[in-house]
Amino acid sequence: MKKYFNTAGPCNPNKHYILSSQNRCKGIMDLIEQEQYFVIHAAPQSGKTTLLLELAEQLNNSGEYFALYCSLESVQGINDPENGIPAIVKNLKKSIRLNNALKEYGFAQKADYSDISNVLENELIYLCQKTDKPLLILFDEVDCLSNGTLIMFLRQLRSGYVTRSITPFVHSICLTGMRNIRDYKARVREDSQSLGSASPFNIVKETFNLKNFSLQDITELYAQHTQQTGQKFPGDVVKKIYYYTQGQPWLINALPEYIITKILGSDFSKPVLLQHIDQAVNAIIDSRAPHIDSLLERLKEERVKKIIQPLIMGEDSDFDPLDDDYQYVVDLGLICETDEALTVSNPIYSDVITRFLGSRSQLKMKNIFKSPDYIKDNRLDMKKLLTDFQQFWRRNSEIWVEQYKYKEAAPHLILQAFLYKIINHGGRITREMAAGRRRLDLCVHYKNYDYPVELKIRHDEQIYEEGKKQLADYIDKLGCDKEGWLVVFDRREDVSWDTKIFWETVEFDGKVINIVGA
Repeated sequence: MKKYFNTAGPCNPNKHYILSSQNRCKGIMDLIEQEQYFVIHAAPQSGKTTLLLELAEQLNNSGEYFALYCSLESVQGINDPENGIPAIVKNLKKSIRLNNALKEYGFAQKADYSDISNVLENELIYLCQKTDKPLLILFDEVDCLSNGTLIMFLRQLRSGYVTRSITPFVHSICLTGMRNIRDYKARVREDSQSLGSASPFNIVKETFNLKNFSLQDITELYAQHTQQTGQKFPGDVVKKIYYYTQGQPWLINALPEYIITKILGSDFSKPVLLQHIDQAVNAIIDSRAPHIDSLLERLKEERVKKIIQPLIMGEDSDFDPLDDDYQYVVDLGLICETDEALTVSNPIYSDVITRFLGSRSQLKMKNIFKSPDYIKDNRLDMKKLLTDFQQFWRRNSEIWVEQYKYKEAAPHLILQAFLYKIINHGGRITREMAAGRRRLDLCVHYKNYDYPVELKIRHDEQIYEEGKKQLADYIDKLGCDKEGWLVVFDRREDVSWDTKIFWETVEFDGKVINIVGA
């Protein structure tokens, strides 16, 4: 069977192109040898389950350990420990029954489920008394557990851990999920329950975060396809895929899979070209694949809005890295911290966020504006385009803004929805979202031309001088024609529309800056 790029479920080295997950999470084997308990957390579809299955197989094949993989996903939503703990024990029982090395020992055959405070610990003790090798358990989807079940689960693991010098217990345990162990603590606090001196959290030796793929990782992964089929991914193609994805594992597999099967029709004699990447990016965003859909659902949550809205606008925000909402959005993989700023994790996610939040406007604009009206000699008529937007904004802004959940960011989202509709015949938009820049930089690409646009909210009169400097710097960064458009939204209620709506063209630092009042 030929291997392929996998976008559904954990990777199998016999079926899929795959890189060793342990290279992204080094030091695990040392912890296992030291009998430590540890945590692995990462964003959805980052390779967590693949890592655990790979690790379990390696440890079992070594002959030194019994390694058991156990997913707790089916226990999700069971807050009452009277039902949750038995469900966990039964999950373990099923996993052991399916484990060729462990099934002969049996597990929880006479479990006393009336003793929910001890049944998990007791059954694990009984199992460890029977086995002739150290037992490791790799728990997956731990953050699915609801508070009451989670507390009792962790208490019993800790109880077994602290007495294992006199009573056999699990040699090493891995707790895996989207969230870090510190967020389990936060969830415990939400219910105002104290773990007191029996807190299970102080037994975790180390916490690992499964990082994204590096450019070198992607090159090595795609080389497996080249070796099997002869079809190459040129260096400039790989670099562009890395730019769009920033190494997010699901996207790293989804883009080549779409290019190979949908665009090239699985004809391995056809070359992979740069233009194929833009086609694949747009198709994946529009397809609403489960990975994309799950991110979109998160955008509806207030705690996510609290973090994402300032990024869309480039506004300053006093984000506290210790704040649970902040860390939640980081753990989702939606945002990342760079040396320069807090930003959306990759350009594809930026596009997904903007399109989704402005989707209603895009639909309503479908029959209002038409691309050909703004295209002359294969170039965009930015004067007509933005002048028409000014009039549209003047007539409709109050009604349209009220329809948005992200009301503060609505001006930025509505303009981008407008731009999407008029460039959907071969154009695209790239943007740079980051907190603290006091602007949103975006570039409209159409045919062989780039049109830099900067969006700002008017805070004071200095905004125009500030914007001209920032836009000039952005034009230099893009290396495009020496012209740009500075769109400033004036949200003051006591100012007339005749004052807000204007167009002024100035020269600044050798560039032509069009200031567009809205």
